[in-house]
Amino acid sequence: MGRMIRHGLLILLLAITCGAYSQAQPISNSPQYKVDPYWPKALPNNWILGQVSGVATDKNDHIWVIHRPLTITDDEKGATLNPKRSKCCIPAPPVLEFDKNGNLLQAWGGKGNGYDWPKNEHGIYIDPTGNVWVGGNDLTDHMVLKFTPQGKFLLQIGSPGASLGSNDTTQLGRPAHMNVDPKANEIYIADGYLNKRVIVFDSNTGAYKRHWGAYGNVPSDEKMAGFNPSSPQFSNPVHCVRLMKDNTVFVCDRANNRIQVFEKNGKFIREITYETDTKGSGSVWDLIPSDASQKYILIADGTNNEVTVLVRETGQKVGSFGRSGRNAGEFHWVHNIAVDSEGSVYTTEVDTGKRAQRFVRAK
Repeated sequence: MGRMIRHGLLILLLAITCGAYSQAQPISNSPQYKVDPYWPKALPNNWILGQVSGVATDKNDHIWVIHRPLTITDDEKGATLNPKRSKCCIPAPPVLEFDKNGNLLQAWGGKGNGYDWPKNEHGIYIDPTGNVWVGGNDLTDHMVLKFTPQGKFLLQIGSPGASLGSNDTTQLGRPAHMNVDPKANEIYIADGYLNKRVIVFDSNTGAYKRHWGAYGNVPSDEKMAGFNPSSPQFSNPVHCVRLMKDNTVFVCDRANNRIQVFEKNGKFIREITYETDTKGSGSVWDLIPSDASQKYILIADGTNNEVTVLVRETGQKVGSFGRSGRNAGEFHWVHNIAVDSEGSVYTTEVDTGKRAQRFVRAK
């Protein structure tokens, strides 16, 4: 009896050991990440961030974020109240540029002459020449703006006020995100929180080029139920648009839990459904290739609060990181995502998350 018990314990020990060993092994050669808890460094000037609603990297591996100063509470901006409530803090300007070490290089943005700054900042993109594009998703934010890296105004597409619907060629409808094709001098806009389309303009002049809805259809503003991965139309919001090096266009149909892939002319190619049981605000908030090879894409999922690694061609899930929480490496409403030339990942959070994080590529 004693030998049988010892034999059984040995088998159990081996099973536990082998199980622990197998769980410790990577299930694929997909990229792995670890959080850098010291990025970015503390802001100067007693500044604080509100909801951080966009992140992008430029050709110099500088990291740009846009945040919403108006989302900073009285408790957070106590130093600005009269009488002063506390020693900290002061809202930072909306656009901030950091180096890879987390040092703030410059900050600018807000109301100015000659353009309409959005009421609720949403999305930032740095084109290959270094120009900075920003948008907004307030009820009256129907425009995107283009600036030099130093914040000099260059171009505005659309204007505040009333939107004219998903088939108008001049006004936007609470745009969420943008991406420039430098070869064709075209800007693709995910449009957006009110409209249900991708729309393309000349990135130098703002002249209209083309637009389309889900599956390449003519977009419709008819109300449709969300969380429907087979819907013939995009849901709101159409939350991101990304151009790939093979000339495909990836679009985040956030509340329908899917990615749709197009040719640059709007011809539908295929779709990837993702976490289709997700309700709330949907699963596909943003996406970015993990590196220059573009074998993998990273999905920022702000409802499930994780970043997922997918094979770009098949949509196969091969890894993920993060979970709901407020410790380093965790997320609350992870909203946007960017990568630098070394494969490090940068994320931003809205709602009460109000921060940017960096994840270093471990392999």
